[in-house]
Amino acid sequence: MPVYRFTVNGQPRTVDSPPSRPLLDVLREDFGLTGVQYGCGEGQCRACTVLIDGRPAPSCVTPVRNAANRRIVTIEGLAAGGDLTPVQRAFLETQAFQCGYCTPGMILGATALLERTPDPDEAQIREGLDAHICRCAGYPRIVEAVRLAARLRKEAKSNA
Repeated sequence: MPVYRFTVNGQPRTVDSPPSRPLLDVLREDFGLTGVQYGCGEGQCRACTVLIDGRPAPSCVTPVRNAANRRIVTIEGLAAGGDLTPVQRAFLETQAFQCGYCTPGMILGATALLERTPDPDEAQIREGLDAHICRCAGYPRIVEAVRLAARLRKEAKSNA
């Protein structure tokens, strides 16, 4: 079996795996990163979203070979030293979740959106997170959370 190397949440990692094995399985089963959720298994709901080199990707349909030699960030890798990111804080403050199943993928998708578009309007937020499905239909609070996160990020940059 091939050996794949990548950086996961800032740590170098290796795994022996069949090339077509889903990255989701490697992250959950081999590395114990259970914040990555299995949703549909078809890349349609985005509950399994991770960041690969800063870009959101559905890990359930991403073969491990496609993640080789790349930087992967899961929900466990966002908070540095226990300090929540502005996106995580905004999701908590606005209660932008109900069951919480989609939340890790939604937060990673929102994080990537704000990196690309630091001050998005509502249409840009809806378009940027369009592929993410919230089974509880908490979309208004999610949009509110992303708006708040944009403000928190801007404040943090101006205070730095």
